Amino acid sequence: MQQIIPKVTIEGREVDFIQVSYAQPGVLSAATLSFSIPLSVAGTESLWNKEVTFFVSKSDSKPIFRGWINRTKKDFNQVQVMAEDAFGYMLKGGDTSLAEVVLDKRENIDGLTAGAAIIKLLKMSELSDKVGTDFIGDTSPVVGSVQKEPIRGTLKVLDVIKRLLSKPIYLADQDLPRPNIAKLIDDGSKSQLVIELQSSLTGDIPNRPEPFVKYVYTPENNITSLNITDRKVPTIVVVEGAKGVKGTFKHDGAITALDRTYLKVKNENLDSPAACKEFGARLYQANLSNRYEYKIGVTEGFYLMENDVIRVETEDSDFSGNYRIVGKNISFGATMALNLVINKKPPTLAEYISSRDN
Repeated sequence: MQQIIPKVTIEGREVDFIQVSYAQPGVLSAATLSFSIPLSVAGTESLWNKEVTFFVSKSDSKPIFRGWINRTKKDFNQVQVMAEDAFGYMLKGGDTSLAEVVLDKRENIDGLTAGAAIIKLLKMSELSDKVGTDFIGDTSPVVGSVQKEPIRGTLKVLDVIKRLLSKPIYLADQDLPRPNIAKLIDDGSKSQLVIELQSSLTGDIPNRPEPFVKYVYTPENNITSLNITDRKVPTIVVVEGAKGVKGTFKHDGAITALDRTYLKVKNENLDSPAACKEFGARLYQANLSNRYEYKIGVTEGFYLMENDVIRVETEDSDFSGNYRIVGKNISFGATMALNLVINKKPPTLAEYISSRDN
């Protein structure tokens, strides 16, 4: 394997580091960077809120992480530095207080599409200098933010974004909905927020019989370890159809075995409670058959991003197949390690409806 020499900068200046760890959990959660630098390199000035970038290789033109220092810890020989990316900044605004907006009758996002509403939210919260929207795009399908109860109150910026993304669901070319996601990319000078449709694992997009697979992983070539996490399966699924009709699917046996977990979705193509309940049953089955999330140690794929598709090929047919990238962890020190978090999660809105915070 080709030798990789990473690079860390503080305010654009490359610094010598002892070790570095990068964690990107995905699902609108903040990526973090933790690294140690010699006390002589840190100097005496405060590092708080300084911009940090992390490049997998010194030859890269764009970093995989851009964030701001929110904590340091000194000892006799070195300084441990911790930073969060723009999602973390969106949550706290670079301070200990929350980044919030006040939405009322005078200042609001009524009638705007999700993309336009997010642009306005970032301007209102004075975060647009940290988070760009040059490539933000919009949801599929495009919907406005008008609803029976307009979004009002003093709210966390990231919570409003989650709420906007939970509304539109994509129903074309498949039976189950796919949500829209938001993630950060770097243009070489700034973090950019983009909206995109959750990737398909089955290649059911018109004119594309197979999904675009970024990497193929096998135990013989590039998989070093495997850990399995049992994810929560929604045992009560509430589905809202057209004109406010609702139906609830509840699996009593699963509630006893797996606990009571809720999932709420909308599908405007359904026009009766019975159709909503049947749709909820299919969502339950899809989640049940894909309840496991995998963390694999690999030797390549440093530049994979959330929502990219990979393929795992093993002798076990239950494990082999296409997976979405959920997150990743990278560490450089005495040794190098790369771990990918992947799943075959069915296309539901569970993550965003549950309003997971960082």
